[in-house]
Amino acid sequence: MSKIEAAFAKGKAFIGFLTAGDPTLEKTEEFILSMTEAGADLIEIGIPFSDPIAEGEVIQRANVRALSVNTTLDRIFGMVKGIRLKTQIPIVFLTYLNPVFTYGYDHFFRECGSSGVDGVIIPDIPYEEKGELTPFSEKYGIDMISLIAPTSRERIEKIAGSAQGYIYCVSSMGVTGVRNEIKTDLSSILSDIRAATNVPTAVGFGISTPEQAAQISTYADGIIVGSAIVKIIEKYGNDAAKHLYEYVFSMKKAMA
Repeated sequence: MSKIEAAFAKGKAFIGFLTAGDPTLEKTEEFILSMTEAGADLIEIGIPFSDPIAEGEVIQRANVRALSVNTTLDRIFGMVKGIRLKTQIPIVFLTYLNPVFTYGYDHFFRECGSSGVDGVIIPDIPYEEKGELTPFSEKYGIDMISLIAPTSRERIEKIAGSAQGYIYCVSSMGVTGVRNEIKTDLSSILSDIRAATNVPTAVGFGISTPEQAAQISTYADGIIVGSAIVKIIEKYGNDAAKHLYEYVFSMKKAMA
């Protein structure tokens, strides 16, 4: 059983996202360990990029902060190797195709495998074009995480049928960011996904409160929280670790 499979086998999974290098890579490692201690089941690490088209203002600002302190892929891989000495929590990179292409497909996935990255999400590569990357991800044993959005209804069976690790179900149209309410008929989408695959599905985009976590986890296998976590880091900076612990603990407790 892979680390990702084990994370979902324990029950409803809480997945926390943060941007590597915000405010520093040393603090990113500290924040990941704090969230792990609070009960997070999986960590998504955003690779900072100058044009993160799927991200709202909160995560865009985190990208700018991280790039301003010279957060490079090589340094991020080094950070992950350090994290692996302290925890085996599953780690998934969220990146865009340009940094992967520039780094080199084989080089990128080889480093993912050697540093301890378990999966990769690339929001700007369509399902129909991901075959460009799968020879390399499969070569080094890295799960390519698929996204399914509210606009994917006619393609759910095809996307879910070849999914690996877990499926990232996008809760709402638009970019990432905290939302007061989520109006998408998620239960119907998840029902269609489950008819096509046994791969677990986690819902992300807009989830920020324990009440939302409790509600969505009744029908999803996990939830993904990004902007709310990044806002805590933006507010408290170097001192965010204890606040992240309290927040993740409250969200995980609500999912019980």
